[in-house]
Amino acid sequence: MTYTVQILDETTARPQPVHALSLEFETETLSVQELIRRRVYEECLEFNAGAQERFRGLVIPEGMERELGSPALRRDRRVDWETQFAKATEAFQRNGIIVLVGDRQAEALDETVTLRLGERLEVTFIRLVPLVGG
Repeated sequence: MTYTVQILDETTARPQPVHALSLEFETETLSVQELIRRRVYEECLEFNAGAQERFRGLVIPEGMERELGSPALRRDRRVDWETQFAKATEAFQRNGIIVLVGDRQAEALDETVTLRLGERLEVTFIRLVPLVGG
């Protein structure tokens, strides 16, 4: 039996949620850290397999070029999911990323998320964009 989690992305610059991906889990409970790990792993796997022309991940990889304000990465470069995961957890801990599980804000990486059979849980990742010159 599997549990479905619908991942959505927002930024403070673009408050409308954008669908990122759906994840399937075999267990009924997991931590916020495991949710972030799985999300980062799947998006890096998809990019490295050539499924995306632009990297649309939770955190921007080191050295990523920008093209018209949107993330772009040379196709000959692979994205390391473990490096991205470390950056994502660091961003969460310093409040650079807010995670909403349903309508509740996750406060800690070890916080437990409970999944319900037959219900799709919506998890929104909000990336906070720093003010320029502020």
